[in-house]
Amino acid sequence: MRDAISSLIGAYDATGKYFDRDAIDTLKSYFATGSARLAASSAITANAASIVRKSGTQLFEEVPDLIRPGGNAYTTRRFAACLRDMDYYLRYASYALVAGDNNVLDERVLQGLRETYNSLGVPIGPTVQGIQIMKQAVMDLVGDSADWLAAPFDYMCRELSEKNI
Repeated sequence: MRDAISSLIGAYDATGKYFDRDAIDTLKSYFATGSARLAASSAITANAASIVRKSGTQLFEEVPDLIRPGGNAYTTRRFAACLRDMDYYLRYASYALVAGDNNVLDERVLQGLRETYNSLGVPIGPTVQGIQIMKQAVMDLVGDSADWLAAPFDYMCRELSEKNI
């Protein structure tokens, strides 16, 4: 898993360049938000079950067909699987927050998710909607609307939305 620092070093090393002003500014920005990233991750960890439960409730209120007969969250097993997946997205978003790099999302969530959801016929729209609901819950909890806080959630939504699965 890469973080903001190793990704930056790797990019500059691959081209044989020394850090320029942009690289230094990127590092300064990452370190300036370090304490806030850790605090956000800690808040997510302490409130994960509540975030997932409330976000799931909101998702099912907004898209009630999911929990009706024939819906992808109909039956206790499917309902639990949906909440489990939401928990996965939240946990990996917290990892990406601390790392300052979305690489972990590609490696651990998005690559396998595409194939799995495709084979199971899971609709991606409600998945993206659930991730957006959790993003707002995290931003409300942390009390911040910084780009770095929204970035992992936005990245997952964008990557899932752009893929035809």
